Amino acid sequence: MTSMSRAAEVPTAAAPPRRTAPPAWVVVALACAGQFLVVLDVSVVNVALPSMRADLGMSASGLQWVVNAYAIAFAGFMLLGGRAGDLYGRKRMFLVGLALFTLASLVGGLAQDGWQLLLARAAQGLGAAVLAPSTLTIVTSAVPEGPARARAIATWTAVGGGGGAAGGLVGGALVDVWSWRWTLLINVPVGALVLLGALWWLSESRAGDGRRLDLPGAVLVTAGLATLAYGISQTEAEGWASAATVVPLLAGAALIGLFLAVEARTAAPLMPLGLLRLRSVASANAAMFLSGSAMFCMWFFMTLYAQNVLGYTPLEAGVALVPSSLAVILGSKTAPRLMRALDARKVAVLGTCVAAVGFAWQSTLSVDGGYVVAIMCPGILMMLGAGLATTPLAALATSGAAPGEAGLVSGLVNTSRTMGGSLGLAVMSTIAASRTGGDLSPEGLTEGYALVFRTGAGVLAGGVLLMLLWLPRRVSSVAAKESSV
Repeated sequence: MTSMSRAAEVPTAAAPPRRTAPPAWVVVALACAGQFLVVLDVSVVNVALPSMRADLGMSASGLQWVVNAYAIAFAGFMLLGGRAGDLYGRKRMFLVGLALFTLASLVGGLAQDGWQLLLARAAQGLGAAVLAPSTLTIVTSAVPEGPARARAIATWTAVGGGGGAAGGLVGGALVDVWSWRWTLLINVPVGALVLLGALWWLSESRAGDGRRLDLPGAVLVTAGLATLAYGISQTEAEGWASAATVVPLLAGAALIGLFLAVEARTAAPLMPLGLLRLRSVASANAAMFLSGSAMFCMWFFMTLYAQNVLGYTPLEAGVALVPSSLAVILGSKTAPRLMRALDARKVAVLGTCVAAVGFAWQSTLSVDGGYVVAIMCPGILMMLGAGLATTPLAALATSGAAPGEAGLVSGLVNTSRTMGGSLGLAVMSTIAASRTGGDLSPEGLTEGYALVFRTGAGVLAGGVLLMLLWLPRRVSSVAAKESSV
């Protein structure tokens, strides 16, 4: 969610008389449907990963790119997508993003090779990055300021959380009843319906602030992250000192450096580096990046453990993760109440500590683990902690920026979390593979997954130390109020 939410709404050029404006709830429902699809596809493929690997002959390292191709493209282009909505119209970008997302879902569902699936997932991520920022602005534009708008935003937030929670369950049911392909193909009829509704009901709006797109910045940061993640993944087979690893790592670092140089010089940067001089913004984004690098991996490895070691079906794996999916929603809703009693830094530290305990518990997993102690309880702790920590970190980041930059900083926080998760997944997959050493027996896989969760607990402990030393203690009253919506 980007700076669109703070921009003044300016109607587009006069258009011919049209039908009566639709009820606000119809507009909100369309925007929420788009957001649901975007969030759903972050998690819906997790339970389908073993089936994808078996059908397309993908390697273990290639499998992580089914998740990462989507996440990196989504994170890298999210801020650009928000700015495009400001300049070219929110309805137009909603339609363009949803059309690309739907078409990419069709291509991915029909893929015959692993590379085709990965390209389709990257295109899905690009479509999601264009679509997602417009959904919130469409909601706020459709409902007058006041209690009604607060309820509409709460609905939008709940739908996003529900998409994440429903991903495993929906994906498991689709894989069990049909095949993994339907985790992507299901987007096609739903996307087409939402497209038709948006064409008919949505009105156009844009911000008249004269900014331009920072396309070079978006391309550089996305290419840099993808190249770094690829270099990290090469360490599994080639080792850290080989040219196959060192060259992409150096190239990725160079691209990120070039991105920072471009951002420092361009008149309308994708990521205004001046904001990072603010302690609250820099520390909260660093904490979000570090936390995301551990927490983003939870779904990936929990799903593989449930299916590859415990023998769960895709549907059983999806159902098994429902309590932890609901826990992240509970944590997100509880955090604002705790922030009124404690300062935001303490709540962020508390949430991260709870998550670290969950990761440490999960690292004790075994080949014959029972559901309650091997999946449900540690999963609830991990995701409850994630929900508790995210809200105060976002509030701390926005509290340090000027009111007109709050939307942009929120976008930076979301981007930092997703980028951290993408690189973290590449690192954790390499760690798991190094411990497994080619032993794909349940015992070998269990050792690799256990090491991942132990590493995650250590990363989160480092995050706690960073928060205690660097995060400011309090948020502004405005930020605290916004975080409770």
